[in-house]
Parts: sequence; structure tokens; C-alpha cells
Amino acid sequence: MSKPHRILVIEDEVAIRRLLRAVLAPQGWTLVEAATAQEGLVQARLPGVDLILLDLGLPDGDGLDLVGKLKAERPTPIIILSSRDQEEDKVAALDLGADDYVTKPFGTAELMARIRAALRHAVQQQGGRSVVNAGGLAIDLINRQVTRGEEKLHLSPTEFDLLRFLAAHAGKILTHRQILKEVWGPAKEDEVQYLRVYIRMLRQKIESDPNAPGIIQTEPGIGYRLVISDESL
Repeated sequence: MSKPHRILVIEDEVAIRRLLRAVLAPQGWTLVEAATAQEGLVQARLPGVDLILLDLGLPDGDGLDLVGKLKAERPTPIIILSSRDQEEDKVAALDLGADDYVTKPFGTAELMARIRAALRHAVQQQGGRSVVNAGGLAIDLINRQVTRGEEKLHLSPTEFDLLRFLAAHAGKILTHRQILKEVWGPAKEDEVQYLRVYIRMLRQKIESDPNAPGIIQTEPGIGYRLVISDESL
């Protein structure tokens, strides 16, 4: 039997911490709580933390600074829980390495789905998984092949590079800048319209209905996420 996931909650609001205990404890997950950035940094450095839920408005510092410090030390998934709903705050957190961003007030079902996706992605990364399954597709990251059942889909080299980057971080929001820099290089990292053209072409080839995409999800004003089916963890 696998050990329960250990989740660190860095949040100064007592009511939010109480809500998270009520929602997450029944899953069999172990919760560790911190009310300040400093306490959170100490707890995050202890072994065994599988995921961090982080508020940006902490009493002793900006959560964005903490994201940078945490990601510089280890790849533990971080989901931001914040009342800040401006696009620039979301993009800043994701560019610093946060894996997801959930705006308060949040639905518990949505939060559970985001946590499961982040945990699943972390497990896949640790296992060096070479094939990602999403929306009926099998995306072979090593052999550069995409299949739907027995059908092999034909993508251009750039289209596959784009899909590969999304698939390698399946379930995680990737900002426009992150995608452009990875696929096309630093010179193109501000060419958002360029990216949109390629996303549209890619959806035409991989989505059952390109006008209602279920594989590549748009995060308005932020970027894109490759959606994977929910599974038990």
C-alpha cells in the first residue's frame, strides 16, 4: 500500500485552513500547516512533502517571492490559492514555476481536481514516463509519434514540439511566454499571436471538435494546459 500524500498548506487564514482540512483529510492525505512564509519555507524543506498549497498574501512576505525560493530548491508542485484575480498576478506566479493557480473563493471539486492533476504530473515526471494519454490520444514523447487508436496522426516538427512540451507538463498551466521560449526560443517569447496560430493548427489535427477543444485547454490571458483524465491517487 502506497504512503498517503503529504500536503503542505501555507495560509494565514484560519477559516481556509479549516476548510482544507475538512476537504482533504477524508482523502487519506496528511496535512501540514504553516501560517507564515518563514514557517512555510521551513516546513517545505523537510522531507516527504508531495504538494504545496500556497496563499500569496502572507503576513511576513509576498507569496510570489516564496514561489521563487521553493522552486529554486526542489520541484515540489505548488498550487496557488489567492484572492488576487488579475492576469498579471497569475502569469507572474506561473512564470516563477507555480504549477497551477486557483482563485478564492474556490469550489472544492475544482480544487480536488487540480490537486490530483498536479500530484499525477509529479509522479509521471519522477517515473520518466515516455507516453502521455489525453483525450484518446497516445503521445509518445521519445519516438515523436501521436496516435488515436490505430490511426497515426501526422504533425509537423514544430507542431509536435509544441504538443510535446504541453504533454510533458500535462495538467499544468503553461504561460504563453514559457511555451514560446521553449518551442521557438527567447526571440519569440512575446509573439503570442504566433502561438495562437499554431495552437489552432494543432487543434485541427488532434481535437475531435476543434471549436470545443477538450485536450488543449485555453487559460484566458495566461496560456494553455493539456488536459488529462482524472484518475485515483
